Amino acid sequence: MSTYFLGVDGGQSSTTAMVGDESGCVVGYGRGGPCNHVKTGDGKKKFTGAMEACLGAAFAQAGLDPSSARVETACLGFSGGPADKEALLKEMLRVERMLVTHDGLIALSGATAGAPGIIAIAGTGQFCFGRNAAGVTARAGGWGFSFGDEGGGYDLTRQALRAALRMEEGWGPTTSLRDRLLQATGASTANDLLHRFYTDEFPRPRIASFSKLVDQAATEGDGIAQEILQQAARQLAIYTAAVRRRLFQEGEAVAVAYIGGVFRSDLLRERFRTLVELEEGCRVGPPVFGPAAGALLEAYRMAGRTVKLQNVPEQEK
Repeated sequence: MSTYFLGVDGGQSSTTAMVGDESGCVVGYGRGGPCNHVKTGDGKKKFTGAMEACLGAAFAQAGLDPSSARVETACLGFSGGPADKEALLKEMLRVERMLVTHDGLIALSGATAGAPGIIAIAGTGQFCFGRNAAGVTARAGGWGFSFGDEGGGYDLTRQALRAALRMEEGWGPTTSLRDRLLQATGASTANDLLHRFYTDEFPRPRIASFSKLVDQAATEGDGIAQEILQQAARQLAIYTAAVRRRLFQEGEAVAVAYIGGVFRSDLLRERFRTLVELEEGCRVGPPVFGPAAGALLEAYRMAGRTVKLQNVPEQEK
């Protein structure tokens, strides 16, 4: 009987499953809905539904019956961590060995194709995570919007609004960020927008989405916006350097991958690259694969197998 391996990426927007055969070839891929926050409201029902949808689709594409297919190892990484999900998964999955972990590990494994390295994630928030050849891991940042997340999208918008408020109150330099924010949100003043940002109308991901205005302003020559992006790149580079120092020797070759919408900014990304590569041995680039492929690679790793993934879906590249 053939042996298979399973990787799952469970996030706040969708859940993805990937089935691989013994050679490292992806034979099944499926997606379901979000599966975060199992213990809140109808979270358990949503979690079960998302898992059933993505697993059903992945096993069907592979031509396998989930109740009889031999899955040697499975790695499942979840936004929000594994604590409230492992018991449910043991009831749902027929797997010889299973690892339920956080999304940082599978994002790193996918980004470096399973090799040692570091990821710098900057989306709504910010997080830096690494693993060396000995399997030792370290993290920096990811403290949330109240106490950290410098360099994330929410923080970029926060800095833009602060600059707009300083301008509006007459004690800060002129910046186009004020007009851009007001036009994008329909607010009458920066102070009006400040109060709107405290309401349910503007959840954190929506606030973070306005960070693209900072990049637009910087590209068009706004000095304040440029400094906001430069400072964000410095913060992200500092977190990356902290992880590198804890895991790698000075001068050791280290792959650093950037992940998240904030890195769509050419100015921020290239400044981040320049700062990180000042450290001898560090090389910065985009991720090789996405987190679902990373989860599958971790499943192979659990089984003591080193494979080169083949037939990876375009969505995971």
